[in-house]
Amino acid sequence: MTKPCPCGLPEPYSACCGRFHRGDQHAPTAERLMRSRYCAFAVGEAGYLLDTWHPDTRPKRLRLDPAQEWTRLEILGSTGGSLLQNDGTVEFRAHYRYQGHDEAQHENSRFVREDGRWYYVDAL
Repeated sequence: MTKPCPCGLPEPYSACCGRFHRGDQHAPTAERLMRSRYCAFAVGEAGYLLDTWHPDTRPKRLRLDPAQEWTRLEILGSTGGSLLQNDGTVEFRAHYRYQGHDEAQHENSRFVREDGRWYYVDAL
């Protein structure tokens, strides 16, 4: 049996966020981009995180800590970000385990779509 994608959707990684990470497709909505970015943290795809970070706020480099294990994603709400919009927010809680402790990151992320592609901008 194939495990579901780390982003929380039931499809296997290759058919879900893997297609975005491979560059086969771009995430169609702000929420799907946010899910694919969470998944990129979970599977160690730092290049994808940088590629989907808006150039105005993108760091020069990103180092992922292999000791941080991302365990679960909760979508708490969203505004905009649909197929027909160019901006949106996604509020989420990303759960992880680090140095034997369960932790969570709560954020309301802002996204914009430029030239048909969604980008993470920053946290509100």
